[in-house]
Amino acid sequence: MVTREERIEGGVLGLLVGDALGVPYEFHAPEWIPARDALEFEPPAGFSRAHPDVPPGTWSDDGAHALCLLDSLLCQGRLDVEDLGRRLVNWREWGYLAVDGAVFDVGIQTDRALSRVRAGVPAASAGPAGPQDNGNGALMRVLPLALWHRGSDAELAADAMLQSRVTHGHARSRVCCALYCLWARRAWEGSARPWEEALSALRALYPEGTESRTELDGSILPTGAEDTPGQGTGYVVDCLRSARDCVCAHGSYEDVVRSAVRLGHDTDTTAAVAGGIAGVIHGVRGIPARWLRALRGRELVEPLLRKLVLHAARG
Repeated sequence: MVTREERIEGGVLGLLVGDALGVPYEFHAPEWIPARDALEFEPPAGFSRAHPDVPPGTWSDDGAHALCLLDSLLCQGRLDVEDLGRRLVNWREWGYLAVDGAVFDVGIQTDRALSRVRAGVPAASAGPAGPQDNGNGALMRVLPLALWHRGSDAELAADAMLQSRVTHGHARSRVCCALYCLWARRAWEGSARPWEEALSALRALYPEGTESRTELDGSILPTGAEDTPGQGTGYVVDCLRSARDCVCAHGSYEDVVRSAVRLGHDTDTTAAVAGGIAGVIHGVRGIPARWLRALRGRELVEPLLRKLVLHAARG
């Protein structure tokens, strides 16, 4: 039996471990990714690592942004996008909540948005919002919101969309974040079919004719898309589908994140997004102990985890 406390810890650490596992393999086509059983924090000898100066077991911008959101929620007691924007700027400029204070991977769209926040643009308006502005930078960080939130599904979905606006303002990215949070909530509640229940809940919240429903049915999951396999790219829709595929097709945390990395391309983010959900489902005890021991930066995440668990216990 996995307790809700273990699911919370598993979600946060599952995201960070998945991120760290994917870092060395980023930008590689799937045919260049090592065999499944060879995927570890330290790649096989001779493999051309994406970030050769980054020590194994280090999370990237994905993990740092998720911790920025978590720290903001815990400190403010609500979703405060101005506070979140400032924390993300501090990450960009000073390495806030990055392992060793080192920033080594910054998305182009996120960089543009944070430059606007730094220049005084309101955080809720900073994220580029064109159809081409649909990278996975808001999706990769949003899991802590689902683990912290105690409001209704409608409130959770609205907050998931709002936090996206800081860096990714288009409705497609916002809806992907909302669906992911509902998925995580159903997993935290112990549902046997969390993806399907989350999808039904989102459709109930946004009836046909609304912008969000149009994005969901037209671009995110159009007719037949449930059978379209994810490709592990940085496009927010593909990232969400890739995570869905990995979680729904595999029975253990280890298999989920390794399958995510095996997709190639944006390996750290795919494994972080999939690993967060798998961590919620299987709990912290489902994450291999060798990866938990080798995860760097534990001094940054442990105080936040303790606060998050206490927050959850208070209901």
